[in-house]
Amino acid sequence: MFTNWKRERNVRKVLGGLARQRVAIVLQPGNVWIVENALQRDENAEASLATCLMRGWVEPLHEDMPVGDLDPNNLSLPLPPFTRRETSLRLTEGGWAALNRAHAWTVVGIVIAVVGVALAAVPMVGR
Repeated sequence: MFTNWKRERNVRKVLGGLARQRVAIVLQPGNVWIVENALQRDENAEASLATCLMRGWVEPLHEDMPVGDLDPNNLSLPLPPFTRRETSLRLTEGGWAALNRAHAWTVVGIVIAVVGVALAAVPMVGR
């Protein structure tokens, strides 16, 4: 019963994690991005990102980008610095709307407007 709800919650959690990423430093030469709050990608995160991609909430920014991990205590690069390759993703306008639940707020606003019009029309019916 709660399986679909948990999956949707995980999709929105991964979408929020993607939105929290930020580039802290750009190292030269080579324009290497050091990303703070990077999304930890595992099987569940990859499935959620694929769902977001399918829904149009994210789009590829850079394909096959070299990725590695830094020690948070010191920014020395381990050898080799890049251990895997991933696609860098960005949120689309639809992704931001889903994250901010803009559709739900629109529906709530419409419901309130309809109820308000209905309540305003009630006193006129009795006259």
